[in-house]
Amino acid sequence: MNIRRGRVREEPEINFIPLIDLLLVILIFVMVTTTYSRYSELQINLPEASADKSVEKPQILNIGVDAAGKYAINNNPVNFNSVDALANALREAANAQQMKDPVISIGADAAATHQAVVNVMEAARVAGYTKISFTTQSKSR
Repeated sequence: MNIRRGRVREEPEINFIPLIDLLLVILIFVMVTTTYSRYSELQINLPEASADKSVEKPQILNIGVDAAGKYAINNNPVNFNSVDALANALREAANAQQMKDPVISIGADAAATHQAVVNVMEAARVAGYTKISFTTQSKSR
């Protein structure tokens, strides 16, 4: 029994225009919200050199800083009054060992304050010494 006699059967249709509109909106949303990573790099051309190992050892002036902020130059305790006084002590120690431009080797305790190490660096700068290194030790197993 056909109840729908006389009616024409409608074919379902797929309307692509709203689908295209929706896809364009999604595409615009993705383009606006996406952040593009731009890696900023410094172009550094490092100098090249080929040389044999230096025969002479560098002149090293060892500066020790303990956890309490006390200083020692080549294991000789130094009283810290100011950066200038420490710079004078560095000059005297270098002159006593006849060093012209020593490497300042800072060995600070792990619990030493940052300011204590900066004081040594500043004293080396005031004394005119530009070569500074830091000593470390590996963790014991």
